[in-house]
Amino acid sequence: MDRGVQEEDGSIRLPVDELRRASETYGSATIFEPRRCIGKRDSGSGNSVSPTSPAVPAPEQKLTLFALRLAIFEKAATCLGTLGFIWATVVLLGGFAITLDNTDFWFITIILLIEGTRIYSRSHELEWQHQATWSITDAGINSFRALKSSSHFIVESAKALFRPITRVRKQSMHARELRKNPDEPISGSCGVQRKLTRTWTSSDVPILPYAQWFFLSRNVSRLLYWLQLASASACVVLSLMKLVKRNYGEVEKGDADKRNRQSALNIFYSLALAEALLFLMERAYWQWKAGYCKLLEEVSRECDLGLSGMVSIRRFFYDAYSRCLEGSIFDGLKMNMVTFAMDLLASNSPDEQLIGATILRQFVMNPQFSDDTLQNIGTNISVIDRLVEVLNWKDPQEEEIRRSAAEILSKLAGKKQNSLRVAGIPGSLESISSLLQTSRSYSTTADEIGEKTVICDHAHYGFWTFNHLGLVILKKLARDHDNRGKIGNTRGLLPKIIDFTHVEERLLRDENVTPSQILTVKRSLQLVKILASTTGATGTNLRREISEIVFTISNIRDILRHGEKHPNLQKLGIEILTSLALEEDATERIGGTGGVLKELFNIFFSQRIPENQNHVRIAAGDALAMMALESRRNCLRILKLRVLERLVAALKVPLLRVNAARILRNLCTYSGVDCFDQLKGVAAAAPTVLEAVMSEENKLQEVMVGLAAEAFKFMSSQESNIMFERTGIEEAELASKILQILKKYENPSVRVPRIRRFSIELAIWMMRNNTASVRTFKDLGLEEELEAVLESTAEVESFNIFSGTYGLSRHSTTIHSLVETAVQLLEDR
Repeated sequence: MDRGVQEEDGSIRLPVDELRRASETYGSATIFEPRRCIGKRDSGSGNSVSPTSPAVPAPEQKLTLFALRLAIFEKAATCLGTLGFIWATVVLLGGFAITLDNTDFWFITIILLIEGTRIYSRSHELEWQHQATWSITDAGINSFRALKSSSHFIVESAKALFRPITRVRKQSMHARELRKNPDEPISGSCGVQRKLTRTWTSSDVPILPYAQWFFLSRNVSRLLYWLQLASASACVVLSLMKLVKRNYGEVEKGDADKRNRQSALNIFYSLALAEALLFLMERAYWQWKAGYCKLLEEVSRECDLGLSGMVSIRRFFYDAYSRCLEGSIFDGLKMNMVTFAMDLLASNSPDEQLIGATILRQFVMNPQFSDDTLQNIGTNISVIDRLVEVLNWKDPQEEEIRRSAAEILSKLAGKKQNSLRVAGIPGSLESISSLLQTSRSYSTTADEIGEKTVICDHAHYGFWTFNHLGLVILKKLARDHDNRGKIGNTRGLLPKIIDFTHVEERLLRDENVTPSQILTVKRSLQLVKILASTTGATGTNLRREISEIVFTISNIRDILRHGEKHPNLQKLGIEILTSLALEEDATERIGGTGGVLKELFNIFFSQRIPENQNHVRIAAGDALAMMALESRRNCLRILKLRVLERLVAALKVPLLRVNAARILRNLCTYSGVDCFDQLKGVAAAAPTVLEAVMSEENKLQEVMVGLAAEAFKFMSSQESNIMFERTGIEEAELASKILQILKKYENPSVRVPRIRRFSIELAIWMMRNNTASVRTFKDLGLEEELEAVLESTAEVESFNIFSGTYGLSRHSTTIHSLVETAVQLLEDR
């Protein structure tokens, strides 16, 4: 019966008391048992069904609707203007040119010139307004980064009015953005010399050498704006004057050429008035929404684009407005900020790329827009390719766009399908590796290693930020099994990751250390842990490569030794050692690294660790059990530490007894016969072990039965009799308990895969130790139970440890051999 509650999101929820009971009974899932996936939720797979929430209009929809309404006014005015122009040229000037009154002729001419000027300037105003979005500084420096400055921005803008534009370019806000000290020179790789460009940026073109201020895009667009207002106002005044006075001249009787002149003029002046009024209404509507209601600022605030958002919002609005005017009025409604940003990112203009990356970063970081934005980016391979490409841009002027791309990818990699797409781009992992700024000095000889240098934040570049982001991206990519193999195969990446696991003793012991200083170490350890725990052939190769890096184990040893103030780091390091110990060579390297076993025991026995950090002690016990498994050298090293008595005492400590039993069993099994005298002290644990076998269940019972089968061998028959007398338990009761275990687990259990094997081993010892036990087992029906075991054996019972569902460290004696030995003892005696 499933006592859990199946939630809608695919996860299994258990009541608190159930979780506590499960933890106490079974312990946490470890490498000593196979893992069976009972439920999996993958936010990126697209298979899970999440409750749908009502659609919420995106903030930019207000702008596209505004652009649509303005376009309706503009197109209506343009249509009336065109009709009026045709009427004037064909009907009035064409048909009545010589009969028009002198004032009418000049009024019509002036109105036509005014309207022609307005229409021409209107068609070009949007073009200049587009350019105005790039002219952020008064000096015309085409840089989005200038919004980050304050006082220096004003000073540089003022200076720019009096110097040639080429000089302004060299001392632009690009360099100032990256400097904390304006007077400090930038040398080496951190120089701010702009890379060679072969084309002009429109807002930087010096139309006149020393009058660039006048020809700024923003100033030209303003000039055209006021020119249109003046033209429309003049048109209204002239049209009204004529419509009110109607002084079109006298028409003599019988003059057929002038009889329709008044009606034609009325129609023309009405068309001109209507067009001008529509245009002024459009301008009034614009001022109301953009000036008084501050629609653009409102949308920028709702999009959470920060101080620089107005540049992006204005550019988006003018693009939408242009589409409404140039094509169908509904074309602008198809635009949205995400696709707009992706288009900018794909452009060749550095400033457009920066704006596009900034918009995408803000949307990705905003919970309201994150899912939709990531979905759009994830389905566009060209955008992902560009983001990956940007990671290689190390020019200090491109720091902001590089950081934006890294932050976007760090979010994108959190979805499984997206992480596969990112890792599938050729060279993507090399690009991500470029974010990790650590290096070793070149050594000319083969008998030494270069000195490691981790590049911290430069005065002009945030290297440490990129280190964090690089590790986050790799960690999320590593959640997929296939990506782990790619990470391992990327040249030079694993040594970089391992270098970040090093931390100085000073930082570990400093109580005032900032979290960011420890965060990089934690992320690198988390990444190494994921890689080291990989299953299958990929995991074997990764563990071998990680353990062969000479700094891996020593870096973790330093964390174990000095990191008592950072138990989470210690736990991560211990879990890495446990995973690496799945490989025989790595086990020997760990045990042979001075102080590792000692530090693990110090943590395992430590009484100073708070209760809420006891998971560190449990992890240390798992690691020690792994170190002693099938490693005679490590068993000898442990015996030299003189911890046998403390391990025996730990069998009575609920937190430690499972791992203490595992360690003692491995010591008894793999130390060798020459260590018999040193292991004699294990016999002192016999009463505790026997009582646990009789009273406990599940995982604890399994390890105690296993320990009993090995530890009881260090007792003589007389000593074993004393043990049974002291505990008040008879041999027949123990024999009956063994039969109960075999009946209970008539089929192998993934929770206790070795309990039937250990039970048979204990039965064999009892029959060899005391012939009377043979009769007892015969009477209890052991032979029939053994036959049932043979009929239900499985591969899961053949291994000591597991890597996922893969069995590792096969038992040297098969369960069939054990059954045959037990049956032989039953028959011979």
